[in-house]
Amino acid sequence: MPTKASDKKHGKKLVIVESPGKIKTIAGYLGEGFEVAASMGHIRDLPQPSDLPAEMKKSSVGKFAVDVEKDFEPYYVVSSDKKKKVAELKAALKDADELYLATDGDREGEAIAWHLLEVLKPKVPVYRLTFPEITKEAVQRALLEMRDLDIPMVDAQETRRILDRLYGYEISPVLWRKVARGLSAGRVQSVATRLVVERERERMAFRAASYWDLTGSFTPAEAAKGGAFPAKLVSVDGSRIASGKDFTDRGELKTSGVVRLDEQAARSLATGLEAAAFTVRSVETKPYTRRPAAPFTTSTLQQEAARKLRFSSKTTMQVAQRLYENGYITYMRTDSPALSDQAVNAARRQASELYGAEYVPEARRIYKGKSKNAQEAHEAIRPAGDSFRTPAQVAKSLRGDEFRLYELIWKRTVASQMADAKGSTASLRLGAVSADGRDAEFTASGTVITFRGFMAAYEEGRDADRNQDGGDDAGQGTRLPNVAKGDALGAEAIEALGHETSPPPRYTEASLVKVLEERGIGRPSTYAATMSTIVDRGYVRVRGQALVPSWIAFSVVRLLEEHFNNYVDYDFTAELEEDLDRIARGEAGRVEWLDRFYYGDRKDTGLHTIVNDLGEIDARRINSVEIADGITLRVGKFGPYLEKPLPADSPEGAEPQRANVPEDLAPDELTAEKAIELMESPVSQERVLGVDPETGRTIVARDGRYGPYVIELIPEPTEAELAAQPVEYYKNGKPKPPKKPAKVKPRTGSLFKSMSVETVTLDEALKLMNLPRVLGEDAEGKEITVQNGRFGPYLKKGSDSRSIGSEEEIFTITLEQALEIYAQPKQRGGRTATPPLAEFGDDPESGKAIVVKDGRFGPYITDGITNITVPGSMALEELSREQAIDMLAEKRAKGPAPKKTTRRAPAKRKVAAGK
Repeated sequence: MPTKASDKKHGKKLVIVESPGKIKTIAGYLGEGFEVAASMGHIRDLPQPSDLPAEMKKSSVGKFAVDVEKDFEPYYVVSSDKKKKVAELKAALKDADELYLATDGDREGEAIAWHLLEVLKPKVPVYRLTFPEITKEAVQRALLEMRDLDIPMVDAQETRRILDRLYGYEISPVLWRKVARGLSAGRVQSVATRLVVERERERMAFRAASYWDLTGSFTPAEAAKGGAFPAKLVSVDGSRIASGKDFTDRGELKTSGVVRLDEQAARSLATGLEAAAFTVRSVETKPYTRRPAAPFTTSTLQQEAARKLRFSSKTTMQVAQRLYENGYITYMRTDSPALSDQAVNAARRQASELYGAEYVPEARRIYKGKSKNAQEAHEAIRPAGDSFRTPAQVAKSLRGDEFRLYELIWKRTVASQMADAKGSTASLRLGAVSADGRDAEFTASGTVITFRGFMAAYEEGRDADRNQDGGDDAGQGTRLPNVAKGDALGAEAIEALGHETSPPPRYTEASLVKVLEERGIGRPSTYAATMSTIVDRGYVRVRGQALVPSWIAFSVVRLLEEHFNNYVDYDFTAELEEDLDRIARGEAGRVEWLDRFYYGDRKDTGLHTIVNDLGEIDARRINSVEIADGITLRVGKFGPYLEKPLPADSPEGAEPQRANVPEDLAPDELTAEKAIELMESPVSQERVLGVDPETGRTIVARDGRYGPYVIELIPEPTEAELAAQPVEYYKNGKPKPPKKPAKVKPRTGSLFKSMSVETVTLDEALKLMNLPRVLGEDAEGKEITVQNGRFGPYLKKGSDSRSIGSEEEIFTITLEQALEIYAQPKQRGGRTATPPLAEFGDDPESGKAIVVKDGRFGPYITDGITNITVPGSMALEELSREQAIDMLAEKRAKGPAPKKTTRRAPAKRKVAAGK
């Protein structure tokens, strides 16, 4: 880096960080003589090829904005929205004697620092420093630990950027041609989509198996030894009975030597044991120990925030970013669970102060990363500082999501340095011989925690386990009676229970992030963006917390598997990540690696060759999935539909039978039976209702993807109408060809729930198409209309909407009735107020009752004066009075939302692109 100082001395030191959120805090810690500015992230990037200068579009740079013939040299341009920022930074640099590049310490931050260096071209000494946390101690330490720019890290980030450009720009156009416009392929997003699709395929192929078992409630014959306890049948005549884990996904029994009970066998056994003499056959007690979870990495924070706080990955990272920038936590993009010595001391000290010295083990706990490709440059995500602030200490300065995430991080960090939880696990086996001579053995277990250890502060969440009959913590807290082998037991109730095996669970964001990290695919810091992309592109939709793939995702994944197999292969994608790590460590060269990836070598075929040798791809086959014998699902331009082939003797021009697939039907729910049902459902053809007497246009009723509707048909212009169009002329005086008049948008109207395509009349159709219906004006001259909406029929007067009783009232309600409704206090859910979802007493500031109501856009908190929506990430059951008061107070402090103003953007000036 340049170290030559300029002759002019100003005594000012310019510090450039990424985010403006850090400026005030860091400037306060640095003191006088320092000016802190923000780059606002990247200041330059690869442009769209269409934005390249004309002379470059025809060169080897033109396709990717990367010169694939000259060492993959990228062509960077300063982003149009960053030109003003660059000018500001250059102006600030003119008055500085030293430049400190303090962007984040990961690869992306290193690349941003390098771009700043390239664009600003400083002539003063330049230093590189990073702030793992934004506290006074950390900022002061950073000034003592300055270093040079890490060029191998820059190379790795630049390689990743170019790799993603090559991948996306070569493969995405194939998807546009063969599946649909607007789709995209990506190194990580395509693999993530494949994982979700493969899980759905497994669910589609799944066949449930049924099995039965028995449960019972037992009591010691001697009451002094304890009370009733539950137990479950485990074996009959010495053979273990089958449970969910003993079956394949095809519903077949895969474990030999187990007994599969059917309903008849289970019920007869239960009956035969009603009068049987049960005794204890064995008692086993063993110590129970559980260790705390490691401090958070980016991945585990996203997973746990999804489980405990219902946050999406995107929300988690946005909230964590704010906490970091405001000095509450350490840097939130890290693969390392390790803690610094200061953090370990702080956690142990706080655990001892809050819970007692016995809750802190003698030896410090040391954590190391287990994931593939872990970058250990940062420590774990933890509360900032050499001593931690407790949640109670930050409760006044943090609100809502920020407080909840900080509390989660604090608990996990402190618990990670606390003692193991201790206890004991007891297992009983008890049995009897049934009336028909079968020997039945039951088991019961219970874990009793005698010392909570770290669990006093925090307990890690867990994803639901498939076909789980009882996990490690089953029966935790249950005390079994103090019985011994041979003791008699009484059976109070024995019940036969039927079960079915469960299909593989769909991925949630948390479980998908976990699998991606375990496989070494991508970087945890990019998982939030990956999740957003696969949803925004329409590959996946979120149902509850489950990720459900769309049929278009099936087509995309199939095309990629068949023609770009390596590029959605899990191991291949993980190897790419390992190679980027090697480049970051200086063990591999950027140019050689990109050349091998794109052009290939003797061992592997490159992407360039694969794309050029694709051959013919059968788009119809790629977009087809056989659902049942003779019924195929096809992914069309307007969505998925079912199709039956035409019989051999069909007349020429006949159309095959088709049926729309409901949008909310998940792929695994489209079974053969459901497909047949949809195909056999009566399909209403277009029905002509008549002619609109005012316009002369034909009115028809149709069945659409979103329900039945009516529409007016607008005929194409006649030759005479085209000829009557005004003639336009070229500059040379010659007439231009006649233009088609602009298409008129036809009027439409959705049918009421009580109507159908077969029964709707022309008069009703004309009324529907003329909605909203104007009722008149109120005393102040405000117009009142009535119309149908997403949430049912309603009146509208300016911004004041009121629900009405039924759709039929839209055509019958009068102005007088509407005025009467508006004279009443506004109530949700029609004319009768629904009870609140929750009540929290009076607000300390307004004195009004705080309640949670169900609004059109979800639950909201109100005191009758101030309203605040309950965040989607917050479960209503977890909302406390304190949180409700805080959220209302925060909303009041913000004041009313500013009104939006529309301003015409100035004309863009053409600026020459440059490196």
